[in-house]
Amino acid sequence: MNSDLELQLKTLPSEPGVYRYYDKNGQLLYVGKAKHLKKRVLSYFNKNLSGYRTRIMVGKIFRLETTIVNSEYDALLLENNLIKEHQPFYNVMLKDDKTYPWICIKNEHFPRVFMTRTMIKDGSEYYGPYAKVRPAKVLLDTIKHIYKIRTCNLNLAPKKIAEGKYKVCLEYHIKNCAGPCEMLESKEDYDQKIDAIRGVIKGDFRKAKEYLVQQMMRFAENLEFENAHIVKERIDLLENYQHKNTVVNPSINDVDVFGMTSDETAAYVNYFKIQNGNIIQSYTTEIKKMLEESDEDILEEAMIEIRQKFSSDSREILIPFHLTLEIPNVKLIVPKVGDKKRILELSEKNAKEYRLEKLKQVQIVDPERHTNRIMAEMQKLLRMPEEPRHIEGFDNSNIQGTNPVSACVVFKDGKPSKADYRIFHPKTVVGADDFKTMEEVIYRRYRRLVDENEPLPQLILIDGGKGQLSSAVKSLKLLGLYGKITIIGIAKRLEEIYFPEDPIPLYIDKKAETLKILQRVRDESHRFGVKHHRTRRKNSTIKSELEEIPGVGEKTIELLLSRLKSVKRIRESNLETLEEILGKVKAKMVWEYFNS
Repeated sequence: MNSDLELQLKTLPSEPGVYRYYDKNGQLLYVGKAKHLKKRVLSYFNKNLSGYRTRIMVGKIFRLETTIVNSEYDALLLENNLIKEHQPFYNVMLKDDKTYPWICIKNEHFPRVFMTRTMIKDGSEYYGPYAKVRPAKVLLDTIKHIYKIRTCNLNLAPKKIAEGKYKVCLEYHIKNCAGPCEMLESKEDYDQKIDAIRGVIKGDFRKAKEYLVQQMMRFAENLEFENAHIVKERIDLLENYQHKNTVVNPSINDVDVFGMTSDETAAYVNYFKIQNGNIIQSYTTEIKKMLEESDEDILEEAMIEIRQKFSSDSREILIPFHLTLEIPNVKLIVPKVGDKKRILELSEKNAKEYRLEKLKQVQIVDPERHTNRIMAEMQKLLRMPEEPRHIEGFDNSNIQGTNPVSACVVFKDGKPSKADYRIFHPKTVVGADDFKTMEEVIYRRYRRLVDENEPLPQLILIDGGKGQLSSAVKSLKLLGLYGKITIIGIAKRLEEIYFPEDPIPLYIDKKAETLKILQRVRDESHRFGVKHHRTRRKNSTIKSELEEIPGVGEKTIELLLSRLKSVKRIRESNLETLEEILGKVKAKMVWEYFNS
């Protein structure tokens, strides 16, 4: 650390503000916000930094700059603007540079309503942006079916209409337009339709329904029942659109909702804009973690960025957990029950589904990154000092104590390494004693690895509960390996995970990939053990029958089985075949036994 930086660290202010780290070439590395600048900045220069990327960044810091602001919220806004302007390498960013569509109500006489990706500051109204084009198109199509508004781009200034410059087009004749270009529709009637459209776009359907109901009643009073029926169909179309978009109590109005899920490498944030119980905006994004940021920090950043992107000024925000951030004139609510809780759960579900979709894409396109993410997740959930790149799983198999075998399977980077599988036949255990068998097998396995200087696993998985786990731990302690290798047990009933010396099991989310990997290791050790147990039992049965032949010993039996494979084939063999294998004397004994 250079002397100038040391001096800056000693004179840091204690107010809220923004700090910026630069390297020796003047390149901006990181922008951060803090409620207390001195405490936050000094925490980066703590010798016990846990994150690898954080240590790398701190090693590059040559100088820093700070800006004091009035509140933490002001700091967050300034930080967000600086990140967007400079895009520092170590900051998390919503690097979504796509141009999203808006619905525009044009500032002109007899306004047009259309979709655009370009905002022009001419007094026109823009609603959106829409994260997907299809919802915007569906909304526009619904509006055009209900309200017959013009689609032409003529300049319908009152003077030009009065001069008779325009004639009605085909849209008028097919009843898609009421003909304002020839003043066949008054400005007041047209503006009333635009006012109703404005409400529909915002999710408020009351004005739109009132307008249509009044129109229908007017037609009915004038005995124009065909026109009244057409308007009735438009009301049904509007109600159908409303029902498709209503997800909560209509009294929930002008609310932003942020659902979130995360893993070791990224966070996924979903945003809903709710108007009158309708979702009028939906947007989900992935945010890469750069310096082991907390979920709270990421959500704060995402809230500010997304609200700016969608021009939201809602005074109420639903969030999944409490934040220390205070936004002026805005309530941050963590709902516990009711409709608000349900809409937050729907937002979180969208975030989780988006994460799964992204992970599937990564698994196909970048399997190494997929593996790294799973290993990091396992390390965190299983409280391990390092990633479990090498896992070994153990299971015992026997029937009433007969032909016992113990299976050891090996997984590397989450995948089976079948060349490293091993089968153990207990030597010191008599009968069906799972605990003693596990103790012997674990000792033999790791005694050999230590003696041969072979690499040890980072994780040992025992198929069973506390008893089997305790037996395995005894052997690790005898070998001096306890505490150097993480060892856990997995019980089948509720898939609970047991840790040594911890009476309370860990329950992992059933959809978590960590649990799926552990289940796969457990199932593979069981399959491998059962397969070899059956083979041993079968061979034992065959040998017992051949042992009944007078004058035939173990070596003769093994020779016969190695060549003819089964008792059936031995029984059906002729004397010449047996003589080729055993010689005349032994062959005659076997042949006479089966053919006497």
